[in-house]
Amino acid sequence: MTTPAHTRPHRLAARVDAATPAHRDRAIDGLRALALLAVPLGHWMLGGFRLDAEGLHNASPLATFGALAPFSWVLQMLGIFFLVGGYASVLSYHRRPSTTAAWLRGRLVRLGRPVLGVAAVWAVLLAALSWLGVPGDTLRTGSTLVIQPLWFVGVYTVVTALTPLCVRLARRFGGWAALPLLGSVAVVDFLRYGPFADGMPSWLSLVNLLPGWLFAYLLGVAWGEGRIGRRGARLLLVGGAVLFAVLLLVFHYPASMVGVPGEVRTNSHPPSLLVVALAAAQSGAAMLIRERLGRLLRRPLLWAPVVVVNLSAMTILCWHQTAMLAAAVPVSLTGTTVAGLTSGPDTVGWILARLAWLPVFTGLLVLIARYARRFDAPWQAGTRAANARRAVAGLLAAGFAVFALGLA
Repeated sequence: MTTPAHTRPHRLAARVDAATPAHRDRAIDGLRALALLAVPLGHWMLGGFRLDAEGLHNASPLATFGALAPFSWVLQMLGIFFLVGGYASVLSYHRRPSTTAAWLRGRLVRLGRPVLGVAAVWAVLLAALSWLGVPGDTLRTGSTLVIQPLWFVGVYTVVTALTPLCVRLARRFGGWAALPLLGSVAVVDFLRYGPFADGMPSWLSLVNLLPGWLFAYLLGVAWGEGRIGRRGARLLLVGGAVLFAVLLLVFHYPASMVGVPGEVRTNSHPPSLLVVALAAAQSGAAMLIRERLGRLLRRPLLWAPVVVVNLSAMTILCWHQTAMLAAAVPVSLTGTTVAGLTSGPDTVGWILARLAWLPVFTGLLVLIARYARRFDAPWQAGTRAANARRAVAGLLAAGFAVFALGLA
């Protein structure tokens, strides 16, 4: 007797639920899944293309529809990702089976393998697509989009390496340990946007890169150490929201959380004080809903997708732009302007058409993931062939990075 189709998802979800250890913090995994899914959704909805005789070029609907900027406040959830990362890292750090150096090496290798894989594959793709006659502007646009999410992995690698220091600071100062990081970002913003802006070097904004994202990670470490309770969470939520509003209304920070082509100022690359304020408010809200979210995710049908997304975290981060390009590049070669894909994102029709393209991008990402997840697997150690493959992959990835960063 065959199993009714409608019961199969329930049975699968029940098996996933049963296999989940009792000590697993489902709320943390749920928050991570939300932050992960916001990355492709944000890039797919807030980024687009403009096709001309030279090929595909990046464009954004926010350049035309500035009123859509509040959507970027919801889709910019990297603060939550760093918060949850800090929380999970401190628990893993306390469970480390051997030395701190071995623990760090293991975590950094797990982050590096998928990045090396996608960069190496794209190095080969660039050569193949160029040989097939794909315009150079399209190749440049594609490589820029692919490398955009990878900066995040680089920053996350650095803050992960700082986990032992973060643990010591959190134990001594609790959540207040993150306050100097906020102050550092505020000082840099004042220097680059205030009355002395004309005399500041162009590289000054890069100073915000580490403290801007370490802020939420350190909050996560303090949360994992039990040093931030509900009172602290409410302070983060209210304080972050008030600071966010003041920066927008009084100091006129750009409303969009993502970069908009043609705009002089951007909040996200590197993070401005507005991004830190948003991360504080999001962190407070996440802490306050943790228990309720954990109870909700006791339902197997809700929990199973969370598990799948968490298991595919690096695949989603590294390959979601490739999925969008897999649809757009072939169409661009025909010279056809297709609504929501190769047409400029400057009409309401584009927004509606892009919504219709989301299932296509998702399907392509799932297809790519079937093959790309092998890059997440541990490397074989000790064999000459394995070492040679890693060396070749490293050279290809370096070549891709040089091209994508505009160094060649």
